Amino acid sequence: MARRPGQLPFVPRVRTRESVPPRFSRGPVAVAVAIYAALALLSVVGAAARDRNPMGTTAWLPFEALDGVVPSAGALLAHVVSVALGLALSFATVHATRAFVTRYGWARVLHADLRPAIRHASGATLLVLGVASAASEELLFRGFFVPLVGIVPAAIAFGLVHQVRGRGRLAWIVWAAVMGLLFGLVFCLTGSLLGPFVAHAVVNVRNLRFLRDTDVAPPPDRRLGGLLRRA
Repeated sequence: MARRPGQLPFVPRVRTRESVPPRFSRGPVAVAVAIYAALALLSVVGAAARDRNPMGTTAWLPFEALDGVVPSAGALLAHVVSVALGLALSFATVHATRAFVTRYGWARVLHADLRPAIRHASGATLLVLGVASAASEELLFRGFFVPLVGIVPAAIAFGLVHQVRGRGRLAWIVWAAVMGLLFGLVFCLTGSLLGPFVAHAVVNVRNLRFLRDTDVAPPPDRRLGGLLRRA
């Protein structure tokens, strides 16, 4: 990205492990995990009430054609393709996150708004939160809602439940909605929830670690006449 003459490149400040306070409250983590578990259970019960398996749906790709050749071959291939697509999506998302934070003010604002909640968390805490949130949200928004209302409404709902205080609120909602749409596409293409779960979990854990370990200064809140604001 071209810089103006005399403009220095933005360099995120990576925190050293020595600067991490030794204690982190486990109470909010336990509450969060309990909420995620309740959402996952609600999703499974809701899907069962509709006589559905929340881990799968009818695939857009014709994997079932292989079952006539080798029993269960289509289902196995669907899971493999789903995981492969999920890994590719997570790789692209993780790298895009770092590029956005380096280049764009809105991404640094969002990073700064999200960071206080987990900046002192341990690696184990981030792993538990990342996997638990991915499992519950995929079961609810993809496994339950996508077959019920469709990809786009489920993605919009996924974006709206992602709230954060501060100037990064809208960016967080839009980012989550876009990711929900991509997770939904993997789910519907393959009919398997494994890929969206893998993608979601990897993105969560990697980006939570990046959020914790990287200190960025958001751009100043510029105002014009006290009425107009831009990031």
